[in-house]
Amino acid sequence: QVQLIESGGGSVQAGGSLRLSCTIPGRTFTGYAMGWFRQVPGKEREFVACISWGGGTTHYADFVKGRFTISENNAENTAYLQMTSLEPEDTAVYYCAADVGNFGGWPPRQSDYDWWGQGTQVTVSS
Repeated sequence: QVQLIESGGGSVQAGGSLRLSCTIPGRTFTGYAMGWFRQVPGKEREFVACISWGGGTTHYADFVKGRFTISENNAENTAYLQMTSLEPEDTAVYYCAADVGNFGGWPPRQSDYDWWGQGTQVTVSS
């Protein structure tokens, strides 16, 4: 089991931006589909965005389309979630995840992800 390392969370005002980063420690960034999820207390974790290995294909939840962008930098072994036009409703703990091999089809189901990060808090104030 590998725990992914996330960073970049914080507090911003509505309309602001944040960029989350996710690294797979000790591994070459090869063969993984990467995803971002979020969770608020009392609710189930929900899908935000995912990207195929090599970055050729992305998929977003409807509520973030046009505001969030997922990307990856293979040379840095890092995936990113650029979040713009943030809203108070985006307040949550954000998790990154890796689907090793992406054998389960596209987009991966939440259950397809093998490794997860510890989560990073994003707070958006009005």
